[in-house]
Amino acid sequence: MGPLPVGTVESSQRAKEEGRPSHDVCAVIVSHNSWSWLEPALSSLRAQAGELALDVVVVDNGDDGSAERAAQRFEGVRGIRCSNRGFAHANNRGLMTADARYLLLLNPDTEVLEGTLADLVAELDEHPEVGLAGCRQVDEQGRLWPTARRFPSVGRAVGEAIGPERLSRLAGRFGECELDLARYDREFSCDWTSGSFMLIRREALESAGLLDERFFFYSEEVDLCLRVKRAGWEIRHFPQVTIAHYGGKTDASPRMEAQLAFARSQYAAKHFDPLRRAAFVAAIAARHLLRWCVFSLRGDSGPAAAQRRALATLLGREAPPFGGPPRRAVEPR
Repeated sequence: MGPLPVGTVESSQRAKEEGRPSHDVCAVIVSHNSWSWLEPALSSLRAQAGELALDVVVVDNGDDGSAERAAQRFEGVRGIRCSNRGFAHANNRGLMTADARYLLLLNPDTEVLEGTLADLVAELDEHPEVGLAGCRQVDEQGRLWPTARRFPSVGRAVGEAIGPERLSRLAGRFGECELDLARYDREFSCDWTSGSFMLIRREALESAGLLDERFFFYSEEVDLCLRVKRAGWEIRHFPQVTIAHYGGKTDASPRMEAQLAFARSQYAAKHFDPLRRAAFVAAIAARHLLRWCVFSLRGDSGPAAAQRRALATLLGREAPPFGGPPRRAVEPR
């Protein structure tokens, strides 16, 4: 691979001497046996960096040697090995080594298609009130995927149970996703954005804190965005960069659907009072029950099994696939 942009090494050394961050962006990519995805992700990230000082760290919590292989193949990429204690834990291991003004959390199954990180950083430099930014994302067929979200609530959980796509006029009130795809071509504020691409201002992360490692997988990005907003920062979608997220729309397996249900109950335990938590979990349970019935009637055994396991996990009848025994909850803090 080619060298970093001209001037990076000299500017980094000068930054260190002046006691300020050495890089403009540090990209943290967690790889759990994801080596097959990493080459296009790393290649496109470097190609679309633009004129900025970029640091890249691959955090490997699997067993396919992703960290070592990435560091050997790509100049300027650092590798870190850690035990598999979840997505938040692995991301934090990378974030704690970063010396950049902005931190980018990026999934390995992504590819930067349009725009540059430099363009996005320039926008954030012009908007000091923004602490965290998302970008346009498309699936493997090139279809725009809604990544801007509203924070979970009881009403939105009820809407999700029914299906906000069936209530298009009420989706803004009864769904978490921003389903107006035309909005994604413009800049707009949102509550939270997909963790597959999150560009975070260093000061915002310092004021909000690292990812909560009690979330093994799922809901850790919602929790982080809530803490960023509570710390006084805005969260905003920017259209300057478009990425492909190849694994973002795959059908959920039973264990991943169960983990998602468990993580949402963890989020409710941390941020809701007992009454709202009970109502929220009941609404999620209704969602999985309805879908279990529908898929069973259709004869779709795979999706039906996923919904059944999610419901059983949510009700404490089965242990979550990752991250604790039945009914384990994140206590408020």
